[in-house]
Amino acid sequence: MFTIDLILKYTPLPLSVQRKTEEDAHAVYEQVQTAMQTGSPAVLELTCEQQPDKKVCIVTQELCAVQISQKSGGSATGKQPGFFAALAESSS
Repeated sequence: MFTIDLILKYTPLPLSVQRKTEEDAHAVYEQVQTAMQTGSPAVLELTCEQQPDKKVCIVTQELCAVQISQKSGGSATGKQPGFFAALAESSS
């Protein structure tokens, strides 16, 4: 399972959606990246494959970062992948 994390301005926690395949995850990443590059305000709606009822709608002008990470079944370290993992480790 691949997780796409979206970081919004002035929001401390990421919004996330999941995709089952790497190709689908990269397609969502490219969609978000293109929306960020256009610069004109638009609304982007994403759905989640892990939780089919989960939907997120974002004003693209508020996006400041996007990240893909893979959830591996054997990794039970208690650390979350993402932008804030490095901050948590450096403050410890």
